[in-house]
Amino acid sequence: MGVPKGQSRPGLKRSGAMKKKGEAGAAKNYITRNQAIKKLQCTLSDFRRLCILKGIYPREPRSRKKANKGSSAPASFYYSKDIQYLLHEPVLGKLREHKAFAKKLSRALGRGEYSLAKNLEESKPVYRIDHIIKERYPTFTDSLRDLDDALSLIVLFASLPATTSIPASIISNCAQLAAQWQLYVMRTKSLRKVFLSIKGIYFQAEVQGQTVTWLVPYMFTQNIPSDLDFRIMLTFLELYQTLLGFVFYKLFTDINLVYPPKLDAVLDENGAGIGALLLEESGKGLVVVRDEDEETVEKKRVYAKDVRKSIKEIAATEQDVEISEADAAPSTTVDPSSTQELDVFPTLPTTSSTQIDPLEQPESSTSSTLLSGYFFYLSREVTRPTLEFVIRSFGGQVGWDAVLGAGSPFQENDARITHHVVDRPVVAGQAPREHPGKRAYVQPQWVVDCINKKTLLPTEEYAPGKTLPPHLSPFVDEDEVRERGGYVPMEARAADEEMVEGSEEESDEDDEDDEEDEEMEEEESEEKKLAKNVAPKVGQGKKGKRAALLASARDPTNETLRHAAELEAEAAGVAPAQFEEDLKAETKKAKKSAGPRVKSKSEKKQEEEMAAVMLTGRQKKLYNKMSYSAARKAEETAKLEKRAKAIQKEKAKSRKETSLN
Repeated sequence: MGVPKGQSRPGLKRSGAMKKKGEAGAAKNYITRNQAIKKLQCTLSDFRRLCILKGIYPREPRSRKKANKGSSAPASFYYSKDIQYLLHEPVLGKLREHKAFAKKLSRALGRGEYSLAKNLEESKPVYRIDHIIKERYPTFTDSLRDLDDALSLIVLFASLPATTSIPASIISNCAQLAAQWQLYVMRTKSLRKVFLSIKGIYFQAEVQGQTVTWLVPYMFTQNIPSDLDFRIMLTFLELYQTLLGFVFYKLFTDINLVYPPKLDAVLDENGAGIGALLLEESGKGLVVVRDEDEETVEKKRVYAKDVRKSIKEIAATEQDVEISEADAAPSTTVDPSSTQELDVFPTLPTTSSTQIDPLEQPESSTSSTLLSGYFFYLSREVTRPTLEFVIRSFGGQVGWDAVLGAGSPFQENDARITHHVVDRPVVAGQAPREHPGKRAYVQPQWVVDCINKKTLLPTEEYAPGKTLPPHLSPFVDEDEVRERGGYVPMEARAADEEMVEGSEEESDEDDEDDEEDEEMEEEESEEKKLAKNVAPKVGQGKKGKRAALLASARDPTNETLRHAAELEAEAAGVAPAQFEEDLKAETKKAKKSAGPRVKSKSEKKQEEEMAAVMLTGRQKKLYNKMSYSAARKAEETAKLEKRAKAIQKEKAKSRKETSLN
């Protein structure tokens, strides 16, 4: 009796079950975009929005042909598990509801049923993405690490004009979020670096141990390109707005401030900027820092009469305290042994890890108050929002011209102003403006350079009309660039040399303190040397060294020379231990004087070719790419160095001509 087709005989097991094509491996782990859209039953735009909100992006399989079930057609692939995960997303259900709502609304408008359309508009489905923020950022530190792109996009949209594709409400919300972030950074003084680049202004702040870097565009009129798809950017913006709302709430409440801060509508209309936001401490009311007028200063002025009165009150209170202590003393009896036990406290052993130098403070605490005590006034041509944010973040006080907006705490003629920031060209023959008090006139770059170098620089090089020194990026490590063979500007080298000289001076001062302690040891060692030199010296060279010893040091492997040196030392009365030490020292000196042999270019090239022979084809390609990029970098460095030398020559020539004239 035969076995039916497709069935095995009873009692016999198949050694290996045949798998159908496309049911295992890459074909099952990956899914194309079109297949994902069919599975989710949504449009392409909704699929893109879901992927952006959930953080799902295309993947590249090892074999595209296997992942596409043998087809070589171009396609973008996703993980099948990610698409399966999207099936249970609540936002997907809301998007389907919105699709049905759009159909009903268009049908009602087409039939002229405006009352029905109005009712439908009132019940428009709206989705929230709060749960997505909690899923993507389980801890607060994770959200802080992702703030770079969020802040850059928010600040970018805050500077764009309102159009049909970008509503004015989104722009105002972005501007408000950007101002709240600046307010927090100024309040906590967490700004660390500023760099004025061609793209815009790079800022870096340190928030709860995490560095946050964002880019702010210059305040120019933005030209929006027509071929840019704002739907994708607006989806990212929707995610980042919700994220920043969560993060700012946590940051403000951690420093006991109410979020969101209140907005003064009058100051905002008059262009006060950050000053229109009013901080409020929880349970204490508004925290407003304003300049004191003359009446309040007159009320707070201290007179000698008030000082004498307060001194008498303090003396009277001290007498009352002494009397009360004297009355309470006889009522308590203390055992002297117990006082001795209480006075003795166990002390921990002071190790290198437990000792704390009070002078060694963190870098952030010293640099965050760099501009405290200084008053800056911004002329009308200066970009106020940037400089106000930077100066106030480092403890300085800022005033500005009335053209730049309302809310300036002091006027231009205030005698307290220490630095007047000017960014206009100097007119030849025009008399300088006179202001009360002593103030320095600087260009805006002086403020940024002081912050990056963490010290107040001289103002002569930054005076109005002068050519500014090069603005170096604080984000570049010159030592790392030098190690990789990149170009290091001459100004950065000069700064490094100054730092090295300063450290050498400090080390010299420390060495001077140790010299006195070493003098006694040197005297004792000289006495010992004199005692040793009393012994007869046989067969010495020109400089007082034994000839056989020097020959043995030059060739340590030669046993004959070593035997001759031992005989020579024995005749001179040198102990065997001393002979070994002398031989070791002379061998070291001989090696240093000889030095490593410098290989020629041909030898180096030959070694590289021999090493390349041992590489595989894939390693050879990678090695060729690396050598090509290194050669290109070396060429660029040589060009930049040549250009810098030419500029220095031109400067020296112009100085010489001016001195002759």
